[in-house]
Amino acid sequence: MKFNEKQATANLENLERIFTVPEDPSSTLGLIDNEISQNLVGFLTENIVACQQEIEDIETDFSDPVIPQDPKFVSAQTRFLLDKLVSKSVHTSSPSFVGHMTSALPTFMLPLSRIMIALNQNMVKVETSKAFTPMERQTIGMIHHLIYGREDEFYTRWMHDHHNCIGSFCSGGTIANITALWAARNHFLAPDGDFAGIGQDGLVAALQHYGYKGIAVLASERAHYSLAKSADILGIGRANIVTVETDRKQRVKTAELARRAKELKARGIMPFSVIGIAGTSETGSVDPLNELAEIAGDIGAMFHVDAAWGGPTLFSDKYRDILSGIEHADSVTIDAHKQLYVPMGAGMVVFKEPNLASSIEHHAEYVVRKGSKDIGSFSLEGSRSGMAMLVHSSLNIIGHKGYGILIDQGIEKARRFAELIKAQPDFALVSEPELNILTYRLVPEDLQQTLLDASEHEANQINEILNKLTKHIQKIQRARGKSFVSRTQLKPIEQHRYPVVVFRVVLANPLSTDEVLADILEEQRAIFAESSSQAIIAELDNIEPLTDVG
Repeated sequence: MKFNEKQATANLENLERIFTVPEDPSSTLGLIDNEISQNLVGFLTENIVACQQEIEDIETDFSDPVIPQDPKFVSAQTRFLLDKLVSKSVHTSSPSFVGHMTSALPTFMLPLSRIMIALNQNMVKVETSKAFTPMERQTIGMIHHLIYGREDEFYTRWMHDHHNCIGSFCSGGTIANITALWAARNHFLAPDGDFAGIGQDGLVAALQHYGYKGIAVLASERAHYSLAKSADILGIGRANIVTVETDRKQRVKTAELARRAKELKARGIMPFSVIGIAGTSETGSVDPLNELAEIAGDIGAMFHVDAAWGGPTLFSDKYRDILSGIEHADSVTIDAHKQLYVPMGAGMVVFKEPNLASSIEHHAEYVVRKGSKDIGSFSLEGSRSGMAMLVHSSLNIIGHKGYGILIDQGIEKARRFAELIKAQPDFALVSEPELNILTYRLVPEDLQQTLLDASEHEANQINEILNKLTKHIQKIQRARGKSFVSRTQLKPIEQHRYPVVVFRVVLANPLSTDEVLADILEEQRAIFAESSSQAIIAELDNIEPLTDVG
């Protein structure tokens, strides 16, 4: 009988074996492990198959909800993963994958990740993390220094103070933003006299005590969707995330935000947080952070900057001034798994002052006791891995100068691509890249002039057809698997704020070249020439009155 036809047996001896005996180097998993270590790019290229299989078809491979009674050999499960999972995954490190904020990783991340997994530390408590706790505190201190640049005495005093913290790790930007708003809410509705604070007495009691009708958050219309989640979780209500229109550069209109704040206060609704975005998810735009900081100070609100994407721009001597004003933020979100190039699952929230986190401090006798050095008392999550080890390592291996080079090349590459798009007669740049994200769409040359001359009613009809075309091209390009750009929807002032579907490109992968980007445009142009795309553009003939676009 062949090995792969044998049935694994569940007994104590075999179970002990999987905890103590590593896979043989000649086994299926052993061979894969070696290949990944020796030639990661080759492994990914060979095993991830570009195909047009729909997700609904893939679901059939994972349709059985019953946990198997009998175990399976590791090699058998590994072959299943190669065939059904790896082959149908996304090649996010490909130079042609430029549609999302997931990029290639440095090769040293693989062996370092093995160390982290082998140690299996739990950061909730010193008893399960030991040296990982001061290492994480130092890593947070490094990022704090990058943002705020406080004197050495500040970090000597506070970085390892177990009664306070200047930030915490979490799984990503969503948890970081929730944590920041949690701290801002609790700080705003703090204990006062016989009122024990919102954390103890709740929102209704807090509003009654302070005499408010409600509380609100002010942010750009381009704000991340995690703010709505935060409002839901924290009892603020999604309706009280007050979003403000953006200008032509997709940056929040600060005068309008100040007006909305005044209007809310007149109604007895107190804005407790003003959010600035340093690198919006859709266009990479950076809000006027200095102006927002001033507004927040004027109205007595906390100022939070969501720099999940753009925060690492601070490494660049050339472009760091784009984030001018971030140093005034009471809290900042940064995702290490974006432009710090570590694996998914590493976000950070950083607090300017060490006492802010005390408003969300929690303890339990069995795990995060008062007076201990357990950092779990200051984080929303309990048990979590030691991802800080990978960030700490990357900050040391790549260094300040190395990250500066990576940031510079991404921004400059985006600007070159923008110029390439503008030089094409049949493409139109929709948003200029402030950092390294841009948006554009395919618009036939003759149609571009027609759009300029059209009435608002006609332009809306044309844009609806172009939206259909953009979606079609993006779906076809994605399905064919040669390259990938994402799509989103904006409301450009130039198009009367009519919703416009655009291609979105994120240029963080240092392996993506100008030639790759030029090929992406050519592929989109070729898809447009196909009959299915031409059938969509032919719908323009049904618009009346409309100048013939040929």
